[in-house]
Amino acid sequence: VQLQASGGGLVQAGGSLRLSCAASGRTFSIYATGWFRQAPGKEREFVAAIIWNGGRTYYGDSTKGRFAVSRDNAKNTVYLQMTRLNPEDTAVYYCAAARWYRRTGAADQSEYDYWGQGTQVTVSS
Repeated sequence: VQLQASGGGLVQAGGSLRLSCAASGRTFSIYATGWFRQAPGKEREFVAAIIWNGGRTYYGDSTKGRFAVSRDNAKNTVYLQMTRLNPEDTAVYYCAAARWYRRTGAADQSEYDYWGQGTQVTVSS
């Protein structure tokens, strides 16, 4: 499975962006897609995840209510709609795919088997 994240850029505080994560290859093996982010000098943080079959979603505490994850199974693409962005949202955003949640679930990076290259999101104040 290959993942291609896109849609990052520079946005002013209060603005919105939509990220995309396009999957290719053995996409039938994907159980869930997650979004993580990493700001300079900080650990990678869970943002959101979605189960492909059924659409159940999960959100990190810092993004709940502002971000929304969705998927288009026909396009093998997962989206992250980000609203009310603030400078603390500045980070490289990564998408990842899991074949199954084996132990700890959506927020645990170790549950994911494939990772995309990341896309930079910069929010100016």
